[in-house]
Amino acid sequence: MTGVQAVRRDVTLTPDARRVIVKLFVPGEDAAVVRSRARALIDRVAHLDDEETGRLLRDTFDRFGARHRDLAGTFQHHYDLVRHRASGARDLSPTSRLLVGAYFSHEYAVESAALCNPSMVAHPDQTGLVDGQLRVAVSLRQIGEGHLSSIGFATAVLGPGHRLTVAGRPGPLTVGRRMGVRHRWDLLAAGLAEEDWDNEVTATVLDALPERYDDAMFERVLGGVPPDLLSRSTGMDTLDQLRRTNAGSYATAFPAHTALHERVLWPAIPAESNGMEDARFVRFVDDSGPTYRATYTAFDGRSIATRALVSTDLCRFEMTPMRGPGALNKGIALFPRTVGGRHLALCRADGETIGLTVLNVENRWRRPVPLHAPRDSWELIQVGNCGSPIETDAGWLVLTHGVGPMRRYAIGALLLDLHRPDHVIGHLPGVLLSPDENDRDGYVPNVVYSCGGLVHDGELWLPYGASDTRVGFATVPVAALIAAMVQAPPAGAPGG
Repeated sequence: MTGVQAVRRDVTLTPDARRVIVKLFVPGEDAAVVRSRARALIDRVAHLDDEETGRLLRDTFDRFGARHRDLAGTFQHHYDLVRHRASGARDLSPTSRLLVGAYFSHEYAVESAALCNPSMVAHPDQTGLVDGQLRVAVSLRQIGEGHLSSIGFATAVLGPGHRLTVAGRPGPLTVGRRMGVRHRWDLLAAGLAEEDWDNEVTATVLDALPERYDDAMFERVLGGVPPDLLSRSTGMDTLDQLRRTNAGSYATAFPAHTALHERVLWPAIPAESNGMEDARFVRFVDDSGPTYRATYTAFDGRSIATRALVSTDLCRFEMTPMRGPGALNKGIALFPRTVGGRHLALCRADGETIGLTVLNVENRWRRPVPLHAPRDSWELIQVGNCGSPIETDAGWLVLTHGVGPMRRYAIGALLLDLHRPDHVIGHLPGVLLSPDENDRDGYVPNVVYSCGGLVHDGELWLPYGASDTRVGFATVPVAALIAAMVQAPPAGAPGG
């Protein structure tokens, strides 16, 4: 027990099964033995008479139209994706095509299973507030059927004082539209090096690409690779690898008129196919102004990959892979500014120790310097960060999580030197927040976990996931928290 404890506030965000999106549904593809039944289904729809087709489509719009934006456009898009299965696609009426699209669609409740692991940053819109208030954007891990995670948002207002108002989150929801992106040469080179693809084909392609390029230029460069290089045994495999590595970077955008809580960052590439997890957002400031940056964990069903996103307005997002030994595990958290001209991040590359990693000139995160290893009884299994470091006059405030007996997660704190953040200058001798009787039961019992808080009017605001089921909020005065810290022993030293 410590002399300071975070105080829970009486506001909770719970999963809302009414928050749904429309996804493509192809009968048979979810079976153990994949056998598409698409052609037979399209033929059955095509044999309906015009009256029945019209009635079914009207009924579908009556049932679902108010829950989604541009449902007709979605049905048309889904029809376009499967029309190659239709033997008489040209003979189908516009109404029949929309009905086919309806049969190849289904609703997916993005948070039907759980809502958890939030982070909090200042909202881009600070208009209409009174003194002592701050509008914040809260990122959320949404978990639906099949334990599939996506990234959602809520909007809240902090203050005055301890007042917290979370805006409602009514639909309809919108999944971002995939956009073209200007790819980065250094990311492509780093990805190829990490996968050990260094041959004459990759060297030729890298030599021909500029620092920034689009997909059309990339394909032109691939098309210009000399045939005698492609005729080698690894030539075509190398082209496939180049495309896979390059496709790791993409952009997604939302209509400007959509509210933040209506936007869903949905898996868009194979590396994310089984989920986008635990986004740690931070408002990053440099000479060019503020941007929103985050790291998140991509899961493809077998392996994880750490990825980053950047946005100027939380409306258009660019996603990129993170490379290097410092990015080998979950839980990377970016610093909100450069320190000594260097981009820094907290990490847990070995799975159990908080470390500090630096981005090098090749856009790879270096091997981390250990900061804090499992030491106290409540964190002996593993430790990690609870989001990006928070700058204070006393140093970088780092919220940590530790795992103890019965896989019980609790939250603590460290203090890093402001100018030399590889030096831990203080740690909280105990727990700041741990599961109480109201927090401990849920999708994953006995867990409190955060992906990042912020300071407003001298108060640390900490959103946290409770047992991977719902989101709560807690506060603690920053001055009291720092005053309760004691001198930190060296990383890895035994504790109580």
